[in-house]
Amino acid sequence: MSGAPPRIGTNNEATFDPEAVRAFEHGGWQQAASEYDATFARATTPFVGALLVVTGVANGMRVLDLCCGTGVATAAAAAKGTDPTGLDFSAAMLARAKAANPMIRFDEGDAEALPYSSESFDAGISNFGIHHIPRPGRALAEIYRVLRPGGGVAFTTWAVPAENVAWRLLFDAIRAHGDPDAAKAPPPGGNLGTCEAGLQLLRRAGFRNLRAEMTRREWLLPDAAALVEALRRGTVRTAALIAAQPAEALPAITVAIDRGMAGYRSGDGFSVPIVAILASGTKLPK
Repeated sequence: MSGAPPRIGTNNEATFDPEAVRAFEHGGWQQAASEYDATFARATTPFVGALLVVTGVANGMRVLDLCCGTGVATAAAAAKGTDPTGLDFSAAMLARAKAANPMIRFDEGDAEALPYSSESFDAGISNFGIHHIPRPGRALAEIYRVLRPGGGVAFTTWAVPAENVAWRLLFDAIRAHGDPDAAKAPPPGGNLGTCEAGLQLLRRAGFRNLRAEMTRREWLLPDAAALVEALRRGTVRTAALIAAQPAEALPAITVAIDRGMAGYRSGDGFSVPIVAILASGTKLPK
């Protein structure tokens, strides 16, 4: 899947309610499914290869792609000769995954209660999905359960906005011309925008041989309007923030982003730096 760094508002009065988070995320991904591959997948796909490398995905392995969305990472694992399974809670996202990859198994299910037997997978991956789960610690514990001893897990989450030019441009523009508290979304299940946060999540789930690193890529965009549209149509939490802005503020927000992107021009478009946390670990033999 995908997503964005923590919201920029200052309204901290909402109480964490996992079911409210689940409903918010589910509704958002059901809506974003039809636009995702053409928009925000262009930002998330460049990180898939790193997930496969760090988990040692290879021919014949059984691989679980958690929060698989439209199946981009699942298909990449299949191309390595693996036997992959993608799991997601959004039927709309899974419909896109199945249509594009009819030979791959995709299951609708809950990441916090996986419908698989213990020790049934050789590796687990999740490309920008963990931070959309209400209780990511439970999901990592479930991955630990279904991995065989010696199996590896790896996931990506977006680094904090200070490290991500795309979100920094948007959030700065909203602070200057819009309302950073406009979206009334429930608070997320965890702030996973740092290496230490990823390591802590893995450690608590029982994984060892832990690693977390900043992984850098570039998001190729034609202009500022394309950046705003990709975030508006291909994400959930950031999309809610954009949608909540006063209509009269959006032109000024886009102009401010356009000015900020000037330093990242590349040919006829822009190469905007984006940064993910790539965290991984191993289920050690008993």
